[in-house]
Amino acid sequence: MGVWRRLLLAIVCGVAVASIYAAQTVLSPMRDSLGVSAQHAGWIVSTGQFGYLAGLVLLVPLGDVVVDRRRLIAVHLALTAAGMFVTAAASAAWTAFAGLALAGMFAVVVQTTVAYAASVSPPAERGRTIGVVTSGVVVGILGARVVTGVLAQVWGWRCMYAALGVLAITLAALVPRTLPPEEGTRRPAGYRQALISLGGLFGQRLFLTRGLIAFFLFASFGTLWSGLSLPLANAPWHLSESQIGLFGIAGLAGALGAARAGRWSDAGRSTPISGLALSLLIVSWAATAQLPWSLWLLVIGIVALDFAVQVVHVSNQHLLTTAHPERTSIVIGGYMVFYSLGSALGAATTTSVFTSHGWAASSLLGAGFATCALTVWATDGYRRSRTSEAGSGAPDAHCGETQQPRSEPEQAAPVVDRSRVS
Repeated sequence: MGVWRRLLLAIVCGVAVASIYAAQTVLSPMRDSLGVSAQHAGWIVSTGQFGYLAGLVLLVPLGDVVVDRRRLIAVHLALTAAGMFVTAAASAAWTAFAGLALAGMFAVVVQTTVAYAASVSPPAERGRTIGVVTSGVVVGILGARVVTGVLAQVWGWRCMYAALGVLAITLAALVPRTLPPEEGTRRPAGYRQALISLGGLFGQRLFLTRGLIAFFLFASFGTLWSGLSLPLANAPWHLSESQIGLFGIAGLAGALGAARAGRWSDAGRSTPISGLALSLLIVSWAATAQLPWSLWLLVIGIVALDFAVQVVHVSNQHLLTTAHPERTSIVIGGYMVFYSLGSALGAATTTSVFTSHGWAASSLLGAGFATCALTVWATDGYRRSRTSEAGSGAPDAHCGETQQPRSEPEQAAPVVDRSRVS
């Protein structure tokens, strides 16, 4: 896949995910305009996350049902745009929540896009492609803060959602005309069969381990980005929406720096790199906690946090799509259920914790989530080492060395080259 096509897919992901996270920068004006209390402001972001969760279960399996995923991507983009327009025109809180839920539900076009990208990429470049496309997700989450912060301050938060809707409609027209069709032997499944297959993933150790890591990873991520605008808008900083949005640039620096994660995954280093990145995530909260006294330490913490999150996220997806090459949409959709639940948890809890106990408590919350993710990673590594010492099987496929016995749940997928899996 060429550079420009990778870039287009990254933009699709960025615009779709921005529709969920754009509210993070403008929580204060949105809650005032819609009559939402300060304590419940986090639900403005969480509503989109719960819509996203519904889409992961009900819509993402369609990626393994339809023959032409390009058209499915276009339809989902158009419906995401509809949700944005409803939100922009909302005069009451319930209307805005409905628009946010609709946009969030069809923003799962991100997962269909990642699955399509993995499908059309040669195995040796799959990690690189996923890394580039997934970078679009992080750019959408963080870059939206910069752009939407400026738009919201100049023209209001409604203009921000209208602009995202226009971008989504434009991309919906471009995708079927620009991207190549999928080739090979992919055989679409029935919708019921796809749902059953999705449910079956939750009984597999590789999937559950990486899913739990993602749950705590994005709970930590959501704790920062869903709560950051509140302390920055208050004393001692009193920053405007556009100034708060500029902190997204720091996040972008960290996220784009982690584009290398795809190459590390292709080289078979996903598991050790994930552990190092999760350790960095915990340390980053020590710097982020200094927000009341130093904005520079906050910037350092943001860069480190987003670098760590991107590395682990790309590594997780590479492992899962390599283990399940014939059902990439389903496995990514199932994995992102954990992502969605974790992000919603972080968004809903950080505003409440900050309102009650301040930013120090929110920082402890984020660090606690990160510690849980590292604990899951370490526990899985310990279990695998004990299994190896007991002589009950070959080294785990996580380590990129040899295959496990066929009795392991993740081996139910079609046979693939496990030397690529780290």
